[in-house]
Amino acid sequence: MNKNEAGISKSRLRSSYVTLVVSISLVLFLLGIFGMVLINAHQLSNYFRESLSFTVMLKEDAREADIRMVQKDLDAKHYVKKTEYVSKDEAAAKLKSQLGEDFLEFMGYNPLMPTIDVYLTAAYTHPDSIMKIEKYILEYPVVDEVYYQESVLNLINDNIQKISAFLLIISALLFLISLTIINNTIRLSIYSKRFIINTMQLIGANRSFIRKPFLVKSLLLGFVAALISIGLLMGLMYLIEKEFFMLFTYENIKLFLLLCLLLIGVGVVINFLSTYMALNRYLNMSEDKLYI
Repeated sequence: MNKNEAGISKSRLRSSYVTLVVSISLVLFLLGIFGMVLINAHQLSNYFRESLSFTVMLKEDAREADIRMVQKDLDAKHYVKKTEYVSKDEAAAKLKSQLGEDFLEFMGYNPLMPTIDVYLTAAYTHPDSIMKIEKYILEYPVVDEVYYQESVLNLINDNIQKISAFLLIISALLFLISLTIINNTIRLSIYSKRFIINTMQLIGANRSFIRKPFLVKSLLLGFVAALISIGLLMGLMYLIEKEFFMLFTYENIKLFLLLCLLLIGVGVVINFLSTYMALNRYLNMSEDKLYI
């Protein structure tokens, strides 16, 4: 009978540990998903910023050598991601494919001017930066004018700022919710062991002796839960990347590793602190209140 009771007790203990690890893993998994959304939202905003270009309209009589010199000078600038030179003939061919007919036949000449499309790095796509760059480019003798869609640029910048602020607020709320769920889960786990804690006190065990096995176990369970959540996160990332190519990538491996370390830190630290606070509550509780 005693052996059966001991076996049942161990089985329940293992079950409680499994439940605790699964609960914490799922919470950390959700936190990790949102972390990946934040990481890729930043990369996505940079992608949209860097996909915008402004067009440098060159003078019709500009020499090829002078144009190439301008392009080479722009490519050397740290704020320029890349440039694309479009000659008059190339511009005419593109327009012809878009219109579906040869406009040169009834015009008799090519009215298009050679251009250089300039793509900036994300940090320099703000209106004030572009104005300075525009002023610099207009100083080239072969440049006629600089054209870019200011309204589209302002719209993207405004929306990105709003979305970033929204994501930061949601991430803070999600972290608080995660903290609350993990803390409550651990408190319930400690609550189920309140009589064991009381028994240890009755036989003369001091507080540090009682805390030690619980805190060590909490560190281990937090670490295991974090590893499980990271495994789930990597599996989800693999499936999403397979179905939606380039939506989520491991391109920025440093940020992903940082997120993994953050999940481990959150799992371990919150587990430890929640266990410590829950233990203190029952260590300070009188025996008659344990039955409430």
